[in-house]
Amino acid sequence: MIHNSFQKTASLTILALVAFAANSVLCRLALDNEAIDAASFTAIRLLSGIIVLFIIIGGAQRIKQPETLNKKESSAKGSWFGSVLLFVYAVTFSYAYISLDTGTGALILFGAVQITMIMLSLISGTRLHSSEWVGVIIAFIGFVYLILPKITTPSVTGFVLMTISGVAWGIYTLQGRNSKSPLTDTAYNFLRTTPLIALLTIASLNTMSYTTEGIVLAILSGGIASGIGYTIWYLALEGLSSSQAAVIQLSVPAIAALGGVIFVSEAITLRFAISSTMILGGILLVVLGKYHFAKKN
Repeated sequence: MIHNSFQKTASLTILALVAFAANSVLCRLALDNEAIDAASFTAIRLLSGIIVLFIIIGGAQRIKQPETLNKKESSAKGSWFGSVLLFVYAVTFSYAYISLDTGTGALILFGAVQITMIMLSLISGTRLHSSEWVGVIIAFIGFVYLILPKITTPSVTGFVLMTISGVAWGIYTLQGRNSKSPLTDTAYNFLRTTPLIALLTIASLNTMSYTTEGIVLAILSGGIASGIGYTIWYLALEGLSSSQAAVIQLSVPAIAALGGVIFVSEAITLRFAISSTMILGGILLVVLGKYHFAKKN
């Protein structure tokens, strides 16, 4: 039984991580080939996510008997604040990938997410031990090294946009920690982005351009990599501790970089390799340090 449970968690986790990395690959592939513009990609991605998430929730509710539905689960409706964060994450993510390589974008995104969560934890009064501070400093130096002026330096605009995306996702993640039904809340947060999608569409009407390939890639990103990907991740989290989940997510930039090499013909630079080792290694040190001291206490 334990072996089967481990296999299930491992399989779900791998699928979820591939889905997260696929978002970066699909977005970069669409924008690099100019198959679609960033605004259209964002709008179609979010709308596809809405449709798929509500199909999944509807199917789950039909499987469950009405009397077995948790009251808190059935009352989960997300929030407007959460939907704004979700929209900011999605739109800055798309525009950032106009000028960032797949792996670099994923590295900045997930690094910003983790650092945001660490910083907000500090602001709320959590104290870091010496090893955790060392990890934060190493990760910060890794970010500085990534954007130092040189030929292989990523676009400053792309870096700033993806950092904003990561900060938004980090806050969104912290906000959803207390959710009793994260999948349902996520679905309603997606739904609440509809007015923002309409505003983005109106503002971008004169610059919109898309092809069938671009639309398909955006649907795959929103419906499969996001909608189904988030669903699989929430199922995987049932068998993972918070520390395990945090550490495991650090593999996403590496998976995304590999996807960029295979599907977008991108090269992995020495700067990316060094900075990713510092950023992800520093964050790993913080996570493991936090887990170690929590066990001691």
